[in-house]
Amino acid sequence: MNKNCIYFCGSIRGGRDDAEIYRQLISHLQTYGKVLTEHIGSTEVNEKGIIKEDVGRSDKEIHDRDIEWLENAKVVVAEVTQPSLGVGYELGRAVAMGKQILCLFRPSPDKRLSAMIEGAKNGDNFQVVHYNNVEDGCLAISSYMKSLCNV
Repeated sequence: MNKNCIYFCGSIRGGRDDAEIYRQLISHLQTYGKVLTEHIGSTEVNEKGIIKEDVGRSDKEIHDRDIEWLENAKVVVAEVTQPSLGVGYELGRAVAMGKQILCLFRPSPDKRLSAMIEGAKNGDNFQVVHYNNVEDGCLAISSYMKSLCNV
């Protein structure tokens, strides 16, 4: 696959417990293209839930910048284990834009994937993969990205 723009979605204000997982998945994604949202993997968040890179920006500025990035992306990869209104919104917009979408979910006894995400998978441009650890997530990403080369 050529070096394409990739939009990575992960929870920010909905919870940052998975920030290190995001960082590792983003690092792997960078072998396939430019990750426009690499800041999602940042572990530096202030008391208001704002990551370091967005301090000083208004919510409107963040929204508009991210929608522009989403429009420019060829592929959307979302880690959806931590429920997030923002990630759901981004995925809805990505579907409306006809983007190629891969959602990654780590099942556990206390986590269930939203029916709106699980039910959206269609075997075509919206895929959902359940994985157990970062290595499995990276393998899922590799498989998905390679499959896009055959589209």
